[in-house]
This record gives sequence, C-alpha cells and structure tokens, in this order.
Amino acid sequence: MHAEPVLLQTVALSKHYPGVLALDGVDFELRSGEVHVLFGENGAGKSTLISLLAGANTPTSGEIRIHGESVQLPSVHEARLRGISAVFQEFSLIPTLTVAQNLSLGDEPARHGLLDRAAVRQRARDMLADLGFDIDENALVSGLTRAQQQMVEIAKGLRGKVSVLILDEPTASLTDKEAQRLFELVGRLKAQGVGIIYISHRMQEITQIADRITVLRDGKRITTVDASAVTHDQLIELMSGRSIEKIYPRIAHQPGEVVLEVNGLSSPNGVRSAGLRVRRGEVVGLAGLVGCGKSELFRAIYGLDRVSAGQVVFKGQTRTGATVRQMLDNGFFYLPPDRKGEGLVLGFTSQANITLPILSGPLRSRGGWLRRQLGRRLSEQAAEQVELVPRNLHKPVSLLSGGNQQKVLFGKGMTRQADLYVFDEPTVGVDIGTRSALYQVIQKLCEGGAAVVVISSDLPEVLHLSHRLYVMRHGEIAGELAGQDINESAVLNLFFGAGESNP
Repeated sequence: MHAEPVLLQTVALSKHYPGVLALDGVDFELRSGEVHVLFGENGAGKSTLISLLAGANTPTSGEIRIHGESVQLPSVHEARLRGISAVFQEFSLIPTLTVAQNLSLGDEPARHGLLDRAAVRQRARDMLADLGFDIDENALVSGLTRAQQQMVEIAKGLRGKVSVLILDEPTASLTDKEAQRLFELVGRLKAQGVGIIYISHRMQEITQIADRITVLRDGKRITTVDASAVTHDQLIELMSGRSIEKIYPRIAHQPGEVVLEVNGLSSPNGVRSAGLRVRRGEVVGLAGLVGCGKSELFRAIYGLDRVSAGQVVFKGQTRTGATVRQMLDNGFFYLPPDRKGEGLVLGFTSQANITLPILSGPLRSRGGWLRRQLGRRLSEQAAEQVELVPRNLHKPVSLLSGGNQQKVLFGKGMTRQADLYVFDEPTVGVDIGTRSALYQVIQKLCEGGAAVVVISSDLPEVLHLSHRLYVMRHGEIAGELAGQDINESAVLNLFFGAGESNP
C-alpha cells in the first residue's frame, strides 16, 4: 500500500466557523487503490473534512493537494472535474424525478438539440447493471425504499471519471446482502486504482474493508494506523479517549415479574411462531442478521403490524391485536429504528418532539388546553436524562446531528412512566460518546425496575448489554442464551444455523 502513489493530500487543513474551530491543522493522505476510513465521534471533524475535499466548503487555512499539486476546490463542480466525488449521508436526489433522470441530471444527453430520453434511460440501465443494482430506471425516486435510494445515490456518485470516491455512512440503510454488494463494488474500484475515503461507525465493516484508518477527535488528527494492526478496543479508545469498559455500563440484573410474554406469534411480515419472555429489572437482547424478522416481531407485538396467530400478554393481560395507542397508554414504549422516517417530526423542535407522547394525557387540561409550562418542564427533565444540551431543545430536529436526534428520540420515552422499553437499533449511525450516554439511560431504566428490550444488528452492543439474549433467523427464534453463554461464537452459530443453544 505504501508503494502506491498519493492521490489526495491535506496539509495543516483548518476550518473556522463563528466561535467554532471545526477542523484544526489536519494532515491526511489518500493513496491510489486504498480504502481509508475516517473514524471519530460526531463533531470530531469527519464531515467538515470531507466537505472541504468535495468542494462543498472552503478551508480557512491549509492546503489541499491532488497528485502533489496544490489546488483550490471552490465548488462541488470543480471537485468533480478533478475526479473527486462524494456520496453524503443526506441524499441529494430529486424525489419527483425518475431514477434515470436523477442519474443524468446536469449531464443530459441530447440529440439534434433536444433531450434524448431513450439515451437517458439506456445510460441509467447500463450504470445500474454495471454496479449490480437491481432497480427500475423508470421508477420515481419517491417510490423507492431508502436502501434503493442509497444505491441510486452511489450510482450518481460514480458517474463520469472518478479517482477519489467519498462514502459517508453508505450502509446505514442497506441490508447485509446489499452491503456485501457494495463491498464487492468497493473491491472493484480499488483494483482500478480509485482511492476511497470511507466513514462508518460500524466496527465490523471497518475491519472488513479498511486498509488504513485515520482517527479524528475534536477537530484534530489523533493518528493514522494500518487497519490490520489495530483492535476494536484500541480504536474506540483512540476515538473517545476512553477505554471500552467505560463505554458499556455494568447493568445490575435483578429480574422480577414477567412484564411481557409472547407465545407462538406469527404475522404477515414474516414472523413465524415466535415466543419470548421479558421481566422487570433485566435487559433482554434480540439479535439476528438484517432481514431475520427481529424488528418485525416487535412491530407486531406493539400493534404497528398485524398479528395473524399467537398471543401477546402484557402485564398479565392479553393484548393480542391491541393498537399502538392502547399499548402506549398501558406502559409500553417502542423506539423505532428509523428516527427520521418514523420516530421524529423533523420540522418540530426537540421540545415538541419529546412531548408528543403525552399530548393527549398530562399536557391537556380539563378544558382541553395545552399546558405549555408543564411541557417545558417535562422536556427539560427528559433532556437532562439523555444528556441533550438545553439549547438544542428549541431547535428544529432537522438541524441537529444524528446523535442528538437519537437523544431526542430517547427523550420521548422519558416523559411518561413505562413498564417496558423496547429500543430497536438504538444507536444506529451515532458515535461512541452518544452511545455511552444512551447506554447509561438503558442502565438507569433497567435498574429502576423497568423491563428493557434491545433489538440490534450491532453484535458488540447486544453482547455487552444483554442479561438474556434471543437470536432470530428466518422469522423464527433460533435460540436463547443467558449469562456466560452469551458470547460471540454462540450467537454467530445461531445466526447462521451452525448450532442451537438453549439455557
């Protein structure tokens, strides 16, 4: 790798915003045919660095070099002309246009001075086929799933001649199968000499594809390491300045009465004869590969999806087929995995989002008026519990970082007393610092006597947090693990059907 030529380099690159030094004298280099991961907490400077390299922002000081030549990148267009293409976490697609139209936008083929619509469609078909993406080029972007939109965004980023590709959390919306397809594409691009800057919080995929890793913290470069020569624990400590033991709390296990019991539950969304129990004073994990049915199981339990067979007993009463409102009012809080699509109203302030679950209850006076002062007080208390700084309470959620949006989502569960908290992918797309804060919330809820379920595709997360762990495969409960039996080998065996274990 070190023999390969340097494609892109920064020297003492800095970016000042009013009152904020977002990037502080960062030296960075990307070589031909390598995947170079940028690793750091939210606010570490990753997004600022890639925005400067992609031409979306200009540096305050320092230098950017391409093939050793000092360059100015005053616009995204100029960066693209120099072969730098970025696929940002926030999509840039136009939802009212087709896939083909989005892929040709700004570079539409013409014939006799008129738009060549057939060529637009053919170009899109060729691009998607070359990338291995099974997407209808004539479909409107608004009708695609988020995963399909991510694929179109990646295809758009690879339009034209690209020597440097920047990928910002590209697998956040992809299934395991789709992610593997992306990694195969990354491998092909590496073989062609493309340099890839990759941002991800997912340790497993970093290990799988990274050649080198640059760690950023508080806008500064901490170090650059070979991916093969560093452990997960070392990376976390470099990123956060804290050891792994300080990330995952030791949660006391004091199991009490059964709060939720599910027997033989099936649903049209693929769940088959699933059964489980959750007690007060314990964290129950639910793990499995993406698409295994773990989220679908609790969506059916909570009333978001239909139950076709089986029984749900909540706090001793049969609640099979109950509505979401009925489950919420009876003390069942469910946090969805898609905070933007299902969990939050992005145009509302954090305070308004946090108080949404209690609008029809404590916040209504007998006359039906909204008790605003009580709402402010309860939202402030919830914000303190999830470590959301007070100034963010009055901002629209759309302006907050992903980590702070997740804190707002957690805060919605703190405004009313619940007996069962179900956190579905609770730390997706957030940094280690935010994870630590949210894990402490889970600890306090559990040790305060609530029952807690953590549904997660992040294996270290469920291994460290769970007192008991259910593993799902193909819509069924593949096995249950408890205590010392909860280990990576046992869980992976259940993931892939290599064995089963029941305590």
